[in-house]
Amino acid sequence: MKHTPTIRAELDGYLKQEGLSLSQFGQVAGMNRGALSAIVTGNKPMSVNQLDLITEAMGLPEGHFYDLFIENYIIDTPPNMRRIEPFLYRCAELDKLDAIRRVVGAIMDNLLYSPKLFDIAETLFAQGRHAAALLLYESVAEAEKYQHSERLAVCQYRIFTIQIGDDQSRNMKASILFEPYVERLDEIDQLDALKDLANVYRSLRKWDKVDEMARQMRAKAEIQYSLQHQEKRKFLDDEKRTRGPLFGYIAYADLLCASVCEAQGDYQQALQYTYAYADLDWVKEDDEDTKHWVNLFSHWAVGNTYVYKLLSGEISLLNDYVEYIATTSAANENEKLSKLLNVIIAANQFSIDVDDILKRFETLIATFSQQPSSDDMYTRQVIPDYIAWFGYELGFYYLHRGKYIDGFKYLMNAMVKSHIINNETYFINCMGLFVRFQAHAVPETKAEYFNFIERVWENNVQKNGTFSHRD
Repeated sequence: MKHTPTIRAELDGYLKQEGLSLSQFGQVAGMNRGALSAIVTGNKPMSVNQLDLITEAMGLPEGHFYDLFIENYIIDTPPNMRRIEPFLYRCAELDKLDAIRRVVGAIMDNLLYSPKLFDIAETLFAQGRHAAALLLYESVAEAEKYQHSERLAVCQYRIFTIQIGDDQSRNMKASILFEPYVERLDEIDQLDALKDLANVYRSLRKWDKVDEMARQMRAKAEIQYSLQHQEKRKFLDDEKRTRGPLFGYIAYADLLCASVCEAQGDYQQALQYTYAYADLDWVKEDDEDTKHWVNLFSHWAVGNTYVYKLLSGEISLLNDYVEYIATTSAANENEKLSKLLNVIIAANQFSIDVDDILKRFETLIATFSQQPSSDDMYTRQVIPDYIAWFGYELGFYYLHRGKYIDGFKYLMNAMVKSHIINNETYFINCMGLFVRFQAHAVPETKAEYFNFIERVWENNVQKNGTFSHRD
């Protein structure tokens, strides 16, 4: 039988090697002799805090004995959450994910530990320690997969939120897996979940799903808004709230439906939805936060009204729309850039010369490839999609006007971004546009293009494998 070493034996060996008494070592470690003696003799299990003090006093790196701690005090003894909980938090701090996996694997046979692990995961999630939290959420979800509980639904919501990233193919899978759990969430959480799903599907350009999520969100938000304003209902201070004001979910549903109509080329119906979220006189609240959101929806409606009329062929509105973009708050550059995309789309659709407009915003355009940092699902998912789209449209504009250096520069940027987010449609469109104009590319640009395509191919082979070849 393999003998498992112990932390006690390691400490005892160190004391003998260094010729230190417990009192002397205790002074170095900041621990009293009695506590050390109890640990060495095995009369008392140690805490992770004591382990950290001992490890530091021995001159070893943080977490050096964590694997032994799991063996000695978690696997070989009855699980004790008073010892396990602080150990999990410490492992999260040190990014010791394998240690967390071992602990969870050792105790999750018993469903009684599920609620506590869920609470720990929620704390880690709030702290931004998403990788560690994900391990716990996945373990709880696996343990409770047949329970049909709200806790299971929340776990799936958190897993979805954490897993959404650059890869649109993975985002699609994460969305499909999470969507069935929405109805099991608390009524308030359902609104935020539907909004998040809608924004992910929007970035994926799955317009039927955007429309479905938006309509569900509006129906649920209208019910909650009505309940909130019942005469005899009192709103408790500790009652769960949505991330934004309730009326905003109703208005945002109309905004999403307008985007669906825009994608389908139905600009007149898009205008009707836009007029709906522009008119918020029905909102009963009048506090400052409400005024902020009402003004925000009004601002979006003005801009989108310009867009839908412009894309309908009212080219005379272009200059007015550009001035609207220029007056957009500098604090929201992402919004300004996404609106500039509409200018390029209109220019390509109606063969409009917008060189002067591009010159006016050249500093802003230079920042467009930068990935925004935000916890908001719209900023995390829709804006990166716009970045790739913008590069393609701008490349299209310059190439068709014979400005090949600028055209290929933005086209290559769009290809790189499309590859990062794994958007095959954009990537193929970029390849097709390059092939059409490749006769005008300088040798350096051609070399850059083919080298990039080869790297993409090699990465794909490494990731997915390839068919065997026969002579």
